[in-house]
Amino acid sequence: MGKSRGGLSTKIHAAVDALGNPVRLLLTPGQSSEYGQAEALIEGFTPEAVLADKGYDSDAFVELIQRNGAEAVIPSRGNRLKPRKLDRHISKARNLVERYFQKLKQYRRIATRYERLARNYQSMLSLASVVIWLA
Repeated sequence: MGKSRGGLSTKIHAAVDALGNPVRLLLTPGQSSEYGQAEALIEGFTPEAVLADKGYDSDAFVELIQRNGAEAVIPSRGNRLKPRKLDRHISKARNLVERYFQKLKQYRRIATRYERLARNYQSMLSLASVVIWLA
């Protein structure tokens, strides 16, 4: 995983369903960008809408979502010359992912990143996600 002056860093990319339960988890080094994993997050799903934060704002990703017949509800980054319109009503549901991450932070082993290997960290992340699913 990523190594910086502050130590190990890992970025968790999560896709959740309409109830906020995790359906796909990906790990990348902390210094990598979000939209590098965007296509892999939605691959194989047929959602009605894809809700994401500004980090996933790219023309290629929005185009992919629209080709799959879904609505892209992604706020435009500040440097966009022509910001896209955003459905504020649907956008409010983006907090499901944030609530999932808040539930993950309850597990100290994940929040403090004790695992040094990505496969071990992914395993603990999956185990905590199963517990969240069952709760």
